[in-house]
Formats: sequence, C-alpha cells, structure tokens
Amino acid sequence: MEEVQAGVTELARLGLEAVYDQTVFDKDRFVAGSVETRVRAILSAWEDPSVAALIAIRGGYGSAQLLPFLDPDMLVESRKALIGYSDITAILSLYQRHGLAAIHGPMIDRRISKGPSAYDEASFRSVLMSNEPAGDLKPAQLETLHGGTATGILTGGTLTQLMASMGTPWEFDPPHGSVLFIEDIGERPYRIHRLLTQAAQAGVFVHATAIVFGEFPGCDEPGGDPLIRDVLRDFMKEFRGPVLFNFPSGHTAGPTWTLPFGVNVEVTGGASPSVRILEAAVE
Repeated sequence: MEEVQAGVTELARLGLEAVYDQTVFDKDRFVAGSVETRVRAILSAWEDPSVAALIAIRGGYGSAQLLPFLDPDMLVESRKALIGYSDITAILSLYQRHGLAAIHGPMIDRRISKGPSAYDEASFRSVLMSNEPAGDLKPAQLETLHGGTATGILTGGTLTQLMASMGTPWEFDPPHGSVLFIEDIGERPYRIHRLLTQAAQAGVFVHATAIVFGEFPGCDEPGGDPLIRDVLRDFMKEFRGPVLFNFPSGHTAGPTWTLPFGVNVEVTGGASPSVRILEAAVE
C-alpha cells in the first residue's frame, strides 16, 4: 500500500493523475490475483475514456496467463500506452504484435515510488509525455561491444520472458530489420548463454540490425569469472551490426531508463555509443 501511495504522489509531481482500485492488492498464491481479476482490470482501463495509459505495479510472474483473454481488437481501438518491464514483457510484446508502441519503462514498486533516484525522469518524460521523438539516449555507462551504425524498429525485453514465449501463439518473433533490446537479472552466465543459444537457434538474431544489451545485474559468475559482459561480447562476435552493452533499462542497479518499443531507432557503436529515438511513441 505504501509503495502504491508513494507512486501516486510521484506521478502527481510529474503532472499525472493516477487511479487504481483495491484489486491491485489481490494475491492468488504467487500471482497478483486471479486471471479473471487481472484481465478485467486491463480491459476496464482500455475501455475507460478517462484513462490515458497503464502503468504496471510490479513484475514477477503471471502476465503470460492473461494473453488468451485480452481482446486484440479492444487493444488496437484503445491505443493506450503500457509501461512496464520484466514479466510485463509478455504484454509489451502483445502490443507490438498488433502494431502498437509499448513502453519499456519504470513500474510503481521500487521505481516510480522511490522517485528519480530509482528511475530516469528525463527519458520517462521524453518518451511518454511528449509527442515528439525522444532523440539521443546516451547513458554514461553505455559501452560498445561491436561498432557500426544501424536503424530499425526497437523491440525486445527481458530475455527469460522472451524465451518463455517460444512455442506459444505469442512467441517472440521480431520483424526483419529490428533492433533488439535484451536484458535480464540474477542469471548466471551459463544460463544467459543457454537462453541466447535458444534465441539464436530460433532465428531471433538473423534479421536484426543491432543489439542493445541491458545491465544484466547479478549475472556475473560468483568470483568474477566469467563476467557477463565478456560472455555477451563473445556470443555476438560474428554479429554484423553494432552491439551495445550496459543500457540501463529494465533491471538496473541505478535509475532505470525508459525505452519505446515499436518505433524506429538508430544505434551507434563506437567512442560515443547512443540509441537515438527517431519516432514518437505516443500520440
């Protein structure tokens, strides 16, 4: 309750009015209420003309359960932004599957509720609260693993969630010429390598123009050998386009940045790596 109230207060500081009902506090074993309750909440928000966007309270597990019950026609008609990451990857992908942009950005719990120390206010405002392209996003810690410049539609999310979709009607299937953003947390290097191998064998990287990796906090091998940075670099050594590492979106040690999925971006690798957003994500 305190996290939600703090999030409401922070959104008000940004000029946004937050509304919610008590079902956000429901719990059904290890998920946030029954499938019916969660589906009803999303459909109700899509239908409500006073609601402009949906912000997830937190991640965890359970979003994939909702996919069979979310009406794509209602989604497309509503055209309301969705903000979240981690488990919310499943619904972000649903948005993109139906031609809509989706926002890989901070959730309420431990992010927006904590204020700008936990999320990057500038990228949140430029991506979500402006109808102009967000432009250059150049976090100080961003690194180049492979140089070059490429453009494409930005897509992706949490690697574990993307691979969990394989073999389902909603499997991750990035369009030709896409830029992939991939991140995760708390997985040892061999597990990340296993997931990347699955992605490669499923053809995920075949038509990608660029790869942007997140921070991958907690993914170094205990003791420091190997480092996840080195595993990612080695895995992508034959990739023909730019590869960046340490973009702080999703699971991060510091403030998490906001990225728009489903819009054109330009990725530049080199001495001054950047992700340049070329299209507005909201109308």
